[in-house]
Amino acid sequence: MHRTVSDTVAELLAGGDASAPALAEPGGPGLTYGALRATIDDFARELRGRGIAAGDTVALAVPNGLGIVAAFLGITRARAIAAPLNPAYTRDEFAFYLEDIGPALLLVPPGAGAAAREAAAALGIPVADVTIAADGRVSTGATPDGAELEPPCADDVALFLHTSGTTSRPKGVPLRHVNLCASADNIARWYRLTPQDVSLCVMPLFHIHGIVFSTLAFLGVGASVVVPPKFSASAFWPAVREYGATVVSAVPTIYRTLLLRADDDGAPHAWEHTLRFLRSSSSALPAAEFHKLEARFGVPVIEAYSMTEAAHQMCANPLDGERRAGSVGVGAHVEVAIMDDAGTLLPPHGEGEVVVRGRNVMRGYHNNPEANAAAFTHGWFRTGDRGKLDERGYLTLVGRIKELINRGGEKISPVEIDEVLAKHPGVVEAVTFALPDEKYGEDVAAAVIVCDGVTEGELADHVRAHLAPFKVPKRFFLTDAIPKTATGKVQRRLVAAAFAPPG
Repeated sequence: MHRTVSDTVAELLAGGDASAPALAEPGGPGLTYGALRATIDDFARELRGRGIAAGDTVALAVPNGLGIVAAFLGITRARAIAAPLNPAYTRDEFAFYLEDIGPALLLVPPGAGAAAREAAAALGIPVADVTIAADGRVSTGATPDGAELEPPCADDVALFLHTSGTTSRPKGVPLRHVNLCASADNIARWYRLTPQDVSLCVMPLFHIHGIVFSTLAFLGVGASVVVPPKFSASAFWPAVREYGATVVSAVPTIYRTLLLRADDDGAPHAWEHTLRFLRSSSSALPAAEFHKLEARFGVPVIEAYSMTEAAHQMCANPLDGERRAGSVGVGAHVEVAIMDDAGTLLPPHGEGEVVVRGRNVMRGYHNNPEANAAAFTHGWFRTGDRGKLDERGYLTLVGRIKELINRGGEKISPVEIDEVLAKHPGVVEAVTFALPDEKYGEDVAAAVIVCDGVTEGELADHVRAHLAPFKVPKRFFLTDAIPKTATGKVQRRLVAAAFAPPG
């Protein structure tokens, strides 16, 4: 099928059949493509009526559901910039992000978002409620501007997000219409999405994963998107059955939960559901879990590699061909290479920094020339991840460059130790991190969730049987929970602070 690549989000949405289902919220309203396009235009006119001009930023602290999708699309239709924020932030967190973003308006649900409202009030930012009518129409209650809407341009910034801050303070990432559309098209082609597909969006829509993969890529081919208010393990399989979901993309934490509960929840086997594949992204999927997922649910598991700065996907394992456990696959319509510190591209098996380039990649961080100078070399974006490519282009990640453990000059990948620990039958989850050490500068530690009866000595013996002695964790912290971001991403610096605080 011939595909026309869109340059703006408005163009991306133009092809869906007017009578076909576009958006649905379990237990709530739904919108056809015709109704979605109408409410997007109405919402954009309301924003114009509130004085929002092209280039203004509109922040959203709205939970997952039909409302945030339509509001986001309406903002971009008005040539404004959408800046979705985690509704669970504290007042201080909202104050930091709102001050950095500088929005002309903050959108919140009626009667909710107290912390966001307080932070906005202190900064003098106007606030408006986002309401959803019984027919799915989304509104701010403002009088619409009756003038004809000006179409967005490819180079307009459409989305403003922050990096997750795994190794430093969060940086502002402006993504243009062309970045979002290029990424959505790359995804649609890679996974051969069609109008018959149904995406079950379990990722938060203040995160690039949920916005681009689970939503825009599917809307761009005229498929439908189901958006529950949040991920619920008990509601997951009923939603798959009710809507005939064909694709789910999530973080390993979600799949781990589904695996642990599969039998108790009566999870279906391959012949009992409509899923075409499961996709894992945003953090590493241990090889042991990859195999367990494919065996239990009977569908391909596609591990992918993504970043906010690249408008989400960069690499992915193929649907056809080798799905390599432990690898994030090959460049998925994105150029990928390995670069050394001097800026030289390395041959296969050379280990260095992963770099990417393509129409999906941002042009620079927000008001951060120092970060931009460090992030771009010879037109390549430096991801901050360390890895290596083989002759067939499969990428294996070693870890974040700043997360490598330097034990007396020996550079140790925490991901390698995570993988070994995950193979132990009594390990539910493990995260390896650097532990300050008087002798070596840093030593190896691991926070581990285990089944009853598993001991630290047993874990040490297991690692020792697979890795060199200097990679065996000096300390094991047995725990019931491991700190994660709101999107289920592990931040090793936060794990280290939680289990081995400095001082």
